[in-house]
Amino acid sequence: METLPFEIGETAHALRKAFTRRAAAFGVTGAQWKVLFKLSLRPELRQSELAEILDIEPITLTRIIDRLEESGLVERVRDPSDRRAWQLHVTEAAQPLIKKLRGVAEELFGEAFAGIESQDLEKVRQVLTRIRENVSRSNIISKAANE
Repeated sequence: METLPFEIGETAHALRKAFTRRAAAFGVTGAQWKVLFKLSLRPELRQSELAEILDIEPITLTRIIDRLEESGLVERVRDPSDRRAWQLHVTEAAQPLIKKLRGVAEELFGEAFAGIESQDLEKVRQVLTRIRENVSRSNIISKAANE
């Protein structure tokens, strides 16, 4: 049991590394893809919200967004409810790239999950969801105890 968290982390790392190698053929880093992917699912996120979701430092995200903006893939738009904040939008020019990279991800996942029954994958998903919920609940209790 004590190695399970390590194995989960190693598996996630292996998937990220394999995807990053494939995404490089399109001129995109793994970090850039994470940003594009999240923004394609949740447009108009603020930079601070996206940094929180991706669990990266705001300055790191700023650099990634700067590169994506220079490439014409993301644009910053003033948040109408807060002039100090920026909302992030994936540009129309990014859509074909996002579609290609989603295809790359689907292909990779097909290879990675080959030979594993769909009901087994669903069970893994349920277990991982439960683990995240348990950890989240534990963090909430810890924060409350420290207040």
